[in-house]
Amino acid sequence: MKKLVVAFTTFSVIFTVSAAINVSAEEHKVQEKESLWSIAQKYDTSVQSLIEINELDSTIIHPGQHITITQEESSKKSYTVKKGDTLSEIGEEYNVSVNKLMDWNNLSNTTIRIGQELKINHPSKENNNAKVEKKQNNKVKAAKESNEGKQDPAAKTITVTATAYTAKCEGCSGVTATGIDLTNNPDKKVIAVDPSVIPLGTEVYVEGYGKAIAGDTGGAIKGKKIDVHVPTEAKAMNWGVKTVEVTILD
Repeated sequence: MKKLVVAFTTFSVIFTVSAAINVSAEEHKVQEKESLWSIAQKYDTSVQSLIEINELDSTIIHPGQHITITQEESSKKSYTVKKGDTLSEIGEEYNVSVNKLMDWNNLSNTTIRIGQELKINHPSKENNNAKVEKKQNNKVKAAKESNEGKQDPAAKTITVTATAYTAKCEGCSGVTATGIDLTNNPDKKVIAVDPSVIPLGTEVYVEGYGKAIAGDTGGAIKGKKIDVHVPTEAKAMNWGVKTVEVTILD
């Protein structure tokens, strides 16, 4: 995305399985105004996966282009709600959204009860032991996180040079490399990255900035450098050039 860079860098789980997992592929024909990001969201995959499967050199796609989608298919699973569970925690464990869990189980709100069986239609990529460990780690992380939002030290963290940019500038398109419209979403947390360091579509936590999506690229963003999006030029100026830690959340 063409943008104004204001600061220059100086630098216990119960589940049942009724069938094995299979891998299938299908093709998607790109429509007007679609981006790799919107296609990835539609098929519950990642931008980086689409780039690798289709051997793309960039995130640029065109109407009429055919994009191969590889998906894992598995039979439905069920999850038994335990004391202290929330839909948010269950969704995080199975890498699905709360809205999907509500839709699959015909829930009108997020209230669940102990012993309730929830349908899980999303394929799991982890075995049972890994799931138990992940849930335990999530609880440890929640206990360790401070009010400032520090992340679990076991997560992958890298140190980068961070500058800031705003989409509100003369000649700026306001749309990121993954199709995020920052003009209409000025407060959205987005960072520009080098995809070889942080894949596009990755959720991250940036020290001093918060939780964000790696949704943009930039000509000057190479190696361990990032550009954080802020809503105004004044805030970009105030950010300046910083050395910060970035924690990879997915």
